[in-house]
This record gives sequence, structure tokens and C-alpha cells, in this order.
Amino acid sequence: MNTPFLCDYFIIVNSDFQLYNKGKVYGQKKGDCMAEELKGFRVKRISQADSEKGLWEFDSFGERLKNASKVLIGIGGEWCKKDKGRIGTGYEALYELVKGKDYFVVTTNTDAVIFDSLLESDRIVAPCGNVTWRQCSESCTKDIWEQGEIADDICPYCGAPLTGNTMEAKEYIEEGYLPQWRKYTGWLAGTMNRGLLILELGEGFRMPEVIRWPFERTVQYNKKAFLYRVNQTFAQLAEGIGDRAVSVKENSVEWVLSNQETYAKMLKNWEKEKENYDGNR
Repeated sequence: MNTPFLCDYFIIVNSDFQLYNKGKVYGQKKGDCMAEELKGFRVKRISQADSEKGLWEFDSFGERLKNASKVLIGIGGEWCKKDKGRIGTGYEALYELVKGKDYFVVTTNTDAVIFDSLLESDRIVAPCGNVTWRQCSESCTKDIWEQGEIADDICPYCGAPLTGNTMEAKEYIEEGYLPQWRKYTGWLAGTMNRGLLILELGEGFRMPEVIRWPFERTVQYNKKAFLYRVNQTFAQLAEGIGDRAVSVKENSVEWVLSNQETYAKMLKNWEKEKENYDGNR
């Protein structure tokens, strides 16, 4: 194939395909004429019924969440403030919103607070690292340890102090998050042509290449996706996604807490309506 880059795999949805490399979409063509170009690549083929609605067709957050097939969540800096109690309550509310859904969480925070929440750890990836994991401060080894696993927090190989396994390290050992990142990109591949609800919560421009920009591209390529960008300071949207995205200039933790209460009430009302409907049949 005549391309200037290596790729991980192709994804074919019905007759269209997209070229993925490290979770990024690099090209899109019709699959009918791709037999020769697909030789030598791993191919993931996904067939979806066209009857699944795009989430832009619904009028409210509650209806979009209720009808979403999958939920992608990005957690940014607004979720690592000093008030850990409030942040913990926010994570509880977020879990209540997405429990029972097929979701995945990407966070640029390194404080590991999210791993103490009810959100499933195997549905979370923290590509910027986790301060509770320890690595050699001189990066003499790619070994990573749990907090307290090594006596005196001293590297057993070179005697240097251990430090947090985060991007703040002198040389970040990325092996800690890569297995989850591969799981995440595989999950993301399965969202093509599905009703994907994207919640970008409190992410600014410190690491936009991890959440902000990839989430925008996902909305651009998946016409059934819908994005909520919630940020007290940086809620602006990119051009071209305005009809399938909402900008919310609020603190994202408070927004989740408020919407969780509203959504719980909506679910109760829907259940009552369904019971009344079933009772009158």
C-alpha cells in the first residue's frame, strides 16, 4: 500500500473503511475497491444495522444517554482539585450515570483517585501515568512496582530513589499503561457507526492530543456520535462538529452531579410510563 506511515489495522463498517494508527484515523475510503490495498494488514470488519439512530436525533442529555450504545468519557484537570471529597462524590455520580452501559474512561490525571471509585478499573486508561505506581527515578529498568512493594522506596537494581510512574518522571516508563491503551483502542474501534455518547469532562489544553483532539476526530468520523464538552474555562468547540456537539461552560464535576440527579428522576418516570403502558395493553 502506498502510504507514508505504518498502521495498526483497517476497520470496515459495511462498505466503508477507516485506517487506524495508535487510535487515530488517518484515511477513509470505500471498501469495495480496497482488496489489493488491504493485503498484508489485519482487518476488523464491523457490520451494523442502519436502524440505530444517531444521538443528535434526541433532544436532551438524558435521552441521548438512555439511547447510547456506548459511552466514551474523558477526565481532565477539573477532576484533580484540592477538594477530594467533592471529587469522590463526582465519581460516584458518574458511575451512576454509566453503570450498565458499555463505557470506557480516558484520564490525563495522575493522582489515581479514579481507581478508588466504583468505575471499573479495566475500563479506565491513564496514559499520563499513575503516581501510586513506582518506577526507578533514573529509569535503569522498565520494572514498575505498586506503592509499598519495595522497601524504603529505593530501586533494587541501581539504588536510586523510586518516583511516581508519571510523565513528570525524568524518563517516563510507559509500559504501565500500554496494555490498557491497547484495550481502549480496540474498544474504540467497535464504536464505529454506533450511537456513541462522548463526555469530555474538564479537559483543557495541557495534553490535548490525548483526549480533546482525538474526541473531536471521533465525532467527525462517526456520524452517530454526540459530544458534550464540559469545561468551566475551555468549552469551545472545533469547527465542523457543532451540530453533533454541545459546549457547556460549567465546572464538569458539578455538571455531572446535577445531571445524575436529573437522569435518575427521568429513569423513574420512564419506568412508570412503561408500567402504565404494559398495564393497559
